[in-house]
Amino acid sequence: MQTEQFYYDNKVVRKFIIATIFWGLIGMSVGLLLAFMFLFPNITDGISWLSFGRLRPLHTNAVIFAFVGNAIFAGVYYSSQRLLKARMWKDWLSNLNFWGWQAIIVGAAITLPLGYTTSKEYAELEWPFDIAIAVIWVVFGANLIGTILKRRQRHLYVAIWFYLGTFVTVAVLHIVNSIEIPVSALKSYSVYAGVQDALVQWWYGHNAVAFFLTTPFLGLMYYFVPKAANRPVYSYRLSIVHFWSLIFIYIWAGPHHLLYTALPEWAQNLGVAFSIMLLLPSWGGMINGLLTLRGAWDKVRTDPVLKFMVVAITGYGMATFEGPMLSLKNVNAIAHFSDWIIAHVHVGALAWNGFLTFGMIYWMVPRLFNTKLWSVKLANVHFWVGTLGIIMYALPMYVAGFVQASMWKQFNPDGTLTYGNFLETVAEIIPMYWMRAIGGTLYIIGAFVMLYNIVHTIRSGSKVTDELAEAAPLTRVTKKRTSKEGYHTWLERRPVQLTIFATIAILIGGMVQIIPSLIVDDYVPIISTVKPYTPLELEGRDLYIREGCVGCHSQMIRPFRSEVERYGEYSKSGEYVYDHPFLWGSKRTGPDLFRVGGKYSDNWHLNHLYDPQSTSSGSIMPSYSWLIHNKLDKSNTETKLRAMQTLGVPYTVEDIARAQQWMTEQGTEIEKNLYADPDFARTYESDKKYAADNNEEFIEMRNREVVALIAYLQRLGTDIKIKSGTTATDAKNE
Repeated sequence: MQTEQFYYDNKVVRKFIIATIFWGLIGMSVGLLLAFMFLFPNITDGISWLSFGRLRPLHTNAVIFAFVGNAIFAGVYYSSQRLLKARMWKDWLSNLNFWGWQAIIVGAAITLPLGYTTSKEYAELEWPFDIAIAVIWVVFGANLIGTILKRRQRHLYVAIWFYLGTFVTVAVLHIVNSIEIPVSALKSYSVYAGVQDALVQWWYGHNAVAFFLTTPFLGLMYYFVPKAANRPVYSYRLSIVHFWSLIFIYIWAGPHHLLYTALPEWAQNLGVAFSIMLLLPSWGGMINGLLTLRGAWDKVRTDPVLKFMVVAITGYGMATFEGPMLSLKNVNAIAHFSDWIIAHVHVGALAWNGFLTFGMIYWMVPRLFNTKLWSVKLANVHFWVGTLGIIMYALPMYVAGFVQASMWKQFNPDGTLTYGNFLETVAEIIPMYWMRAIGGTLYIIGAFVMLYNIVHTIRSGSKVTDELAEAAPLTRVTKKRTSKEGYHTWLERRPVQLTIFATIAILIGGMVQIIPSLIVDDYVPIISTVKPYTPLELEGRDLYIREGCVGCHSQMIRPFRSEVERYGEYSKSGEYVYDHPFLWGSKRTGPDLFRVGGKYSDNWHLNHLYDPQSTSSGSIMPSYSWLIHNKLDKSNTETKLRAMQTLGVPYTVEDIARAQQWMTEQGTEIEKNLYADPDFARTYESDKKYAADNNEEFIEMRNREVVALIAYLQRLGTDIKIKSGTTATDAKNE
């Protein structure tokens, strides 16, 4: 048969590998800094853009979208060309994909520390970046599909199925979750509110883990593990079952992040049921990956690439066993909001994503530079140091989670909470935070060892920029299925049909769960006493979002005796109808704040924000001193109110017209309350005199950011009043 020569594009693969290592080290370094902030909360004292709340989303975005994202592109561009026997469709699309993605990452690295965030988990970037992400993702998908259409290999290998499923699903997830109303160049409000926003966000959040951190890596596993082991995939049939069952079931499981919340019970139970079913396809993939190594175990003992991949697949198996287990309501009641979830997430991130990426890099780089790995011994050092780091990170966090849950729920014989002070639970787990920091240090040391090894590997070889390949052209054949051809075999040579079926599979679950929340009027019962936030409270809520308070504090009191006793009446869905976006949180480093309104004086909040340890001995909350001094920006308040009005929040024209006066009146009341503290009055008057004597601008307290945040905090949970002997139903009707 006549063959034709062509060249694989290794340039784009090489660039994505370099970006993977670069951003990986940065994302991990930020994570390590955050780990030490639990031990030294004021390590970046007074520097707003280095505060925990602003750096946390930078860490998650850098690791997920910069480190893992670049690794996905590197692996997909490398493997797709070889599986399809074709160069990528358009070199300029490959380059646009690379440079566009790096530009988005740089933008995130600048804006997130400056406080420009939507606060939505794994979707914190503001609306201009959402548009850019969608555009660059479509560029990637177009390039992939174009390459598939001009392929020289008739049947699409299993890895390509996962790449197509990833492209389609991430596009749908990102677009649906990112629908928002812009207020300014870097500020927007989610079109969804409260319960609806929570459902959409965790439909996105869970499936971002599924279709960005899992399915593309499964495709990479199906390519690189057989290549590294020089063995065929264990079971072709199992790969078919694995793919279709995984993409269909995964999309339904999002509500298991919202168990015991104000989400309707039917949606919670649906999430639980599909989460349990998810165990089978997940473990089917793990088994397929591990059994591919049958007959190659001697090689595993000596080859660091296979060692990384074995631990990665094992980590995937552990994480995908634990996920369904955590979706069981009795287990979730213990684990949710605790450090158990942190351990669970990092087993997947550090082992599955991190180690598979390291294995791919060690496998690809020597081939891209026509050389051998510079030091197998150093690669083995990296493996063992990294493995020890994962263990020392995860195990203490599991222990911390169990300790937290146990202490949060304990009662004395007289019915009072044994540990009524939340800080008692924090003090108990500080040793585990030390172990976590040590484990993270070991993991990043291993990554630097890899960097050293890879640099020397590159120096010892020479670039293979355009790699020569040869294959027979794909001849045209009938589109119809032959009598001896299996249905899936036929589908594998029909990429358009395969993509359409995959799209249908992932749309069903999302439509069943989300559409009722948007069209059913009584999905969220109305509570007549719940009113929109005042302009000052809305500005304070935006500050709460800007500072990342949702990263440490929840606003969702679950219907457990321990939580009602500690925080107050459990949360009702109707209390969140004006929350764009929702702020339920997913971790309690500090106590729940949903009913903090009126619990403390305005002075207490001021002192707590300025020096948390002065009001709460043993607190690991950092100081937010800049809030005390910064002038509140009121220039966009009316625009924000009009945006909320567009979203259905019942602000009147009169409300918007008197917004500035309204803020001044409410701010003045809080300022008066602060004067009740003699220390505040003395310091405030001294500052005012100093400013006058030195001809400097003096910002009245009522116009400072801290007053807006206090206004918001004092409002939380005060819309309903639960009287003694009043039922929840009565409360809804008050």
